[in-house]
Amino acid sequence: MTRKIELKDLRSQKWFGASGQPGNHKSYRTKQMGYASEDFQGKPVIGILSTWSDLNSCHTHFPQRIEEIKRGIWQEGGFPVVMPTLSVGETYVRPSTLIYRNLLAMDAEEILRSHPIDGVVLLGGCDKTTPGLIMGAASMNIPAIFVPAGAMLRGHFRENWNLGTGSSTWKALADFRAGKIDEKTWRAFGEGTARSPGTCNTMGTASTMTSLVDVLGFTLPGASSIPAVDARHPQMASMCGRRIVEMVWEDLRPKAMVTRASFLNAVIADMALSGSTNSLIHLIAMARRLDLELSLDDFAAASESVPVICNVQPSGSYLMEDFFYAGGLLALLKRLEGHLDLSCLTVTGKTLGENIEGAEVYNDDVIRPSENPVYGAGGLVVIRGNLAPRGAVIKRAAADPKLQKHTGPAVVFPNFKDMLARIDDPELPVTADSVLVLQDAGPVGAPGMPEWGMLPIPKKLLEQGVRDMVRISDARMSGTSYGTCVLHVCPESRVGGPLAFVRDGDLISLDVEGRVLDLLVDEAELEERRKAWTPPPPHYERGYGMLYSEHVLQADEGCDLDFLAKQGVIPDPEARFS
Repeated sequence: MTRKIELKDLRSQKWFGASGQPGNHKSYRTKQMGYASEDFQGKPVIGILSTWSDLNSCHTHFPQRIEEIKRGIWQEGGFPVVMPTLSVGETYVRPSTLIYRNLLAMDAEEILRSHPIDGVVLLGGCDKTTPGLIMGAASMNIPAIFVPAGAMLRGHFRENWNLGTGSSTWKALADFRAGKIDEKTWRAFGEGTARSPGTCNTMGTASTMTSLVDVLGFTLPGASSIPAVDARHPQMASMCGRRIVEMVWEDLRPKAMVTRASFLNAVIADMALSGSTNSLIHLIAMARRLDLELSLDDFAAASESVPVICNVQPSGSYLMEDFFYAGGLLALLKRLEGHLDLSCLTVTGKTLGENIEGAEVYNDDVIRPSENPVYGAGGLVVIRGNLAPRGAVIKRAAADPKLQKHTGPAVVFPNFKDMLARIDDPELPVTADSVLVLQDAGPVGAPGMPEWGMLPIPKKLLEQGVRDMVRISDARMSGTSYGTCVLHVCPESRVGGPLAFVRDGDLISLDVEGRVLDLLVDEAELEERRKAWTPPPPHYERGYGMLYSEHVLQADEGCDLDFLAKQGVIPDPEARFS
C-alpha cells in the first residue's frame, strides 16, 4: 500500500495526538471503554455510519454487517467506531422521507466533522439513506466508501417465484380494489413479496441509487448487485472495511475522485437500467454537494441515445437476484462502455474501465444486448411545456404506449386528502380518457414531495378493466411503481406553479415523444386564475419542518436545502482544553 500521508496528517491526531491535557484526555477516555493503547494509538480512526433501526426493515441485517466491516478495518490496521445516524426507513416515515434525506445528510456531515474520524464507511440502501449519506460525506470530503444493503430475495406466492416488491403488490392492490381477489389473498400475496432482509427486489429507488453510487465509484465494483443474504455480501462488507483504511493513507477523497464525467456515466447507466424517477432528484443533489453541475438537460440528452437493456421490474420481467446472476452491474456497464467515460476514478484507486474489464453477461434476456433492448431509448424522459416550464419526468418504459400521446379533460384533486376521499366515489365524473391531476404534493406542498404520483385508478374504472391512465402531479412516485405518471412538475403548485391553476374539465395534452406537457387554456384565462390564487398557509410554525419548508429547493435543483447546497469549505473544529 502506497502512503501519501503520514500519521501526523490524520484528522484524528488533532484529538489523540494533541500535546498535554487534550490528547491525554482522549486517550484515557478511550481506555475507559475497554480499549488498550495498542487498539487505537497510531491508527486511523474509521467511522461506520449506520442507518440501522428497528423501524427500517430493509436494514435488519446491518448489525451483523457492522461486525464484518469492523473485522476488515481491524485487519488493515484501523480503529473502527460505530456512529448511529438517522435511519429514514421508507416504509414507516411520515410525512415523507425526502424531508429527512436532507436531515440525514446534515447529520452525517456534522457527525464526521465533530468527531476524530479519518475515513468513513457509509452503511445504507433503503431509498433516501443512500443519497443522504453520500451528500453528507461529499460535503465533509474525507475518504468514504459505501456498503449497499443489497436487495432481498425474489418474491414467492403459491406457484409464482417472480414477484417483485412493490411492482407486483401494486398490481395485486388494483385487483383487490376491483374485487378480483379477497383481502386474505391480498395480504398473503404481499407477505410473500417481502421474505428476507434487504431492499426492494425490483429496480426501485433503492437498487437504482445503490447501482448509481456503484457507477460513481463510491463502492467496490459490483457491490450494489449482491443480494443481501448472499454469502458474498458479508465478504464485500469486510473488503470495504479493509479498503477504507487504505483510502485514508492514500488520501483518496470524494472531491478528488468524482467528476462531472462520473455523474454523466451515472445518468447513462440510469437510462439503461430504466431506473427510478427519484434518481433525477438525488443525482442532482449529490452532484451539487461535490460542487459539480448536473441538470435535467443532462438526463434529457442521455435519454435520446441510451436504450433500456436491464430487463428488471417494473420496466421489465426479472428481479434483482436474476440481475446479479446474469452478471450484475459490471456486466451491464461492460455493454454500455461505448457510452461511458472509462477514465473516471473509483474507490479502488483504479478507473471505471479497469473495474469492468473482463465483466461478462451470463443471461442475454436479463441484461439485453443493445440490438435487442427492452426499450429503444428514453426509459426516463424529461418533458416541459406551459404546465411544467422547469420540467417534469415520466418513466416511459413503464407506461402504457397508447397513453403517451394523449389529450383529455382534467379531474383535479386539490390535495391528497381530497383525492383519498373522492377517488372511489361512484359519482366522480371520470372516464378512462380523463387526466387525473393531484395538486399541492410537491417539496413544500405535501410537505416533502411524497410518493403519491401513482394516483390510484378510480374503483369504477378498475371494475371496467382499466389499469392505466394519464396522471399528473408535483409529487414523486415509488421506484417500484409503473404507469403513465407525469411527476415532479416544476415549479410546484404550492409556490404558484402553473399546476395550481388547473381546473376540472381543462384539456391537458401529453406528448411523451415530443417531450411536451401543455395545459390547453387561454393565457388570459390563466392570468386571471393566477391573480385570484392565494397560497395555502404553511404546514409548520417551528422546528425542522419550518426550516425545511423555508429553504428547500425545487425538484429540478435536487430538493436539497439551499444553505447545504452552497459551495464553500468549513474548517475542522479547533482543539479545546478537554
